[in-house]
Amino acid sequence: MGGANGFAGGRGFASGKSQTVPLEITVEEAYHGGTRALQLQSQERDASGQIVTRPRTLNVKIPAGVTSGQKIRLSGQGQPGGGGRPNGDLLLELTIKAHPLYRVQGRDVRLDLPLAPWEAALGGKVEIPTLGGSVSINVPPNAHHGQTLRLRGRGLPGQPPGDQLAVLHIVNPPADSEVARELFQRMARDLPFDPRARWPK
Repeated sequence: MGGANGFAGGRGFASGKSQTVPLEITVEEAYHGGTRALQLQSQERDASGQIVTRPRTLNVKIPAGVTSGQKIRLSGQGQPGGGGRPNGDLLLELTIKAHPLYRVQGRDVRLDLPLAPWEAALGGKVEIPTLGGSVSINVPPNAHHGQTLRLRGRGLPGQPPGDQLAVLHIVNPPADSEVARELFQRMARDLPFDPRARWPK
């Protein structure tokens, strides 16, 4: 983590300046909260009143339900004040880092849910991950690619909490065997289906 950008108090008698430091957190930390040890380069006044830079460690509590762009204020942890004046504050500006499964939008959490064609066509229950643990979701029959299913209250905590949005992605199995090719050929022959039927003639 970076430290302060320099002491800016006037003539050594002003209150310390507040400083903002970026802090990247995981989606799991945003959901559950946690404690993070931060390594900072801090400016302090020594016994003679001179500004010196020293390393220090701060243990920061991250509340559950924080979002990107939110700031955590640590009172008195910013730049030093002069002449006995109070130190400034340290502001941690949060960014939620990218996750392989989840995309955070405000307090909502989006998840791409892959489905086999028969799962989308027939519907049924599918087990999916959420930040609070796995849950079973009901896929309606004839679900389509890009359709969104909403799990209320399964996003980031808050008042109100966010939702988890499962975006359906239909994935075709590869026609890489004789059996698979025969099944696709049978569907092409027996199913009265034209994916371009709505195109103007």
